[in-house]
Amino acid sequence: MGIRLGDHQYGKAENRIVRIVRDTARHEIRDLNVSTCLRGAFDDAHLTGDQGAVLPTDTQKQTAYAYAKKVGLASIERYALALATHFVTDVEPVASARVEVEEYPWVRVTVPAPGASSADAVAEVEHNHTWVRSGQEVRIASVTVEDGHVWITGGLKDLTVLKSTGSEFHGFLKDEYTVLEPTSDRIMATSLVARWRFGDVDAEALDFDEVYARVKAILVSTFANHHSLALQQTLYEMGTAVLEAVPELVEVRLSAPNKHHFLYDLGRFGLENNGEVFHADDRPYGLIQASVIRDEGPAAGPAWEQYTGLV
Repeated sequence: MGIRLGDHQYGKAENRIVRIVRDTARHEIRDLNVSTCLRGAFDDAHLTGDQGAVLPTDTQKQTAYAYAKKVGLASIERYALALATHFVTDVEPVASARVEVEEYPWVRVTVPAPGASSADAVAEVEHNHTWVRSGQEVRIASVTVEDGHVWITGGLKDLTVLKSTGSEFHGFLKDEYTVLEPTSDRIMATSLVARWRFGDVDAEALDFDEVYARVKAILVSTFANHHSLALQQTLYEMGTAVLEAVPELVEVRLSAPNKHHFLYDLGRFGLENNGEVFHADDRPYGLIQASVIRDEGPAAGPAWEQYTGLV
């Protein structure tokens, strides 16, 4: 039985890059975790130890930092595209490059306006160069450049949402091990991971930040307003709502752990519990995943082939 080298790739994972724009008195901040991955003519590095075609991972790191200044971080998708394109175009052994990005959000600190009382919250203004980390979610993006083609994805993770009613779960299959009781009124909560794939778009003209804000708003509002018969149904409705409203996208992938909340037994203490006190159970959990795809969209190609498993 023969043995051969299979698929292989290498890169520099999780470069922590913080970019401050200080062109005016009001500074801006972008806080990223950037991973680069290259594929190409690297067989000899594995088979014989010959590193002649290998661009060092340290060089990839230095390039990622340099491009944060050279290209800027006005859009993480556009930054990732420029970085991936550089590796494929300018480094001869590289046939394919993938750049994966996480972005950590910050919000400005508010301070009393000049001359205002420290107790006068109405008179507060945003500080020009101080922020606090916002923990609502982490933005994610990836760009793959290969054979003259580009695949771009955006997304988010760790977006925890909960609604206290408007969710049911009943009519499910039962066997001798089924003990779950059906319910027509339950808490539904999840820590959402959502990824979306762009179609053929003009990356220079498209406002990726605006698309991100629009998609997030659609996901959250659909989760809130859709009366759910199952988390599966809710995910499909969320993905459908995004594709209907955002023509630049051709696919949405969703992963949602069901963060269970169980009604706590207060009857032992002579107290009624009318859907008011719950035990939040973090594991084990149901993990529901689905994709929603536009029929006429281009093929996904390597868009979802992850390097670091950031999602």
